[in-house]
Amino acid sequence: MRVLLIGAGGYLGRFVADRLLADPAVQLTALGRGDDADVRFDLATGSPGALTRFLDAVHPGVVVNCAGATRGGARELTRHNTVAVATVCEALRRSGCGARLVQIGCGAEYGPSQPGSSTAEDAVPRPGGPYGVSKLAATELVLGSGLDAVVLRVFSPAGPGTPAGSPLGRLAEAMRRAMQSGDGDLKLAGLGAQRDFVDVRDVARAVHAASLSAAQGVINIGSGRAVRLRDAASVLARVAGYGGALHELDGPPGGHLRPTIGHPRSDPDHPAPVAYPYPDGCGGWQQADVRTARDRLGWRPRISLEESLADIWMEAACRI
Repeated sequence: MRVLLIGAGGYLGRFVADRLLADPAVQLTALGRGDDADVRFDLATGSPGALTRFLDAVHPGVVVNCAGATRGGARELTRHNTVAVATVCEALRRSGCGARLVQIGCGAEYGPSQPGSSTAEDAVPRPGGPYGVSKLAATELVLGSGLDAVVLRVFSPAGPGTPAGSPLGRLAEAMRRAMQSGDGDLKLAGLGAQRDFVDVRDVARAVHAASLSAAQGVINIGSGRAVRLRDAASVLARVAGYGGALHELDGPPGGHLRPTIGHPRSDPDHPAPVAYPYPDGCGGWQQADVRTARDRLGWRPRISLEESLADIWMEAACRI
């Protein structure tokens, strides 16, 4: 099976590439903006015609699109997340390769949901920010393209390679700095948000399964369990061996967490690193209903959040 992977140099794309390369039946070609790509092509500025010519030359059976942007203004997000996908869809329609498209979507397309609920694929999307809007527009383009296509709505990816600017990445970096400076106080904000974390390696397995399947439409990829960020912070402190106190700036009465990691300093004004809240526009709660992934892809998450956090911390600790 010849697979064209777009965005192989990105956070998700690197792990998808590793997973596909581990399959001896897959012949992988990487297309992207970086020097490590087999073919350099920028979806945000390239024309559908140029991509069509490449598709006709390579003739892939599957195209996996992991490219996109998670930060920036509305114009930049639209260019990288929506216009780029329009280019892919148009090129596939023009091409004679007849390839299947696996598009990476995002749980932010759904927007806020009711606490305690699980969001299924038939939920009405109401994205709460420009990122979710740009990804939802891309999903609608794929679903309306007439192509053999599936969109994997990935919730909150975690694990090795987690970007330092993400909430979990910032949390690990704040903890690293506190440990490096010997600070027994760590001030954290936004810990009340609850998110469905799924390991990036499990996401790669889902992409591999979707490439081999005949499933179409939208499929959620998550753990199926919402975790409060303050609980993730406690787990991270344990795996890091941080013995100080975690002060929650916007949390419950008392202002600090009390896992078995010590007690707060007596000087509340002592300067300390701060980790900031989720910027995804999804409010306080998100939890995926992942039954469709189980039923149509034969996929279940395997890697625990503790293992994901341990890998995040291992990378952060290497910067000490």
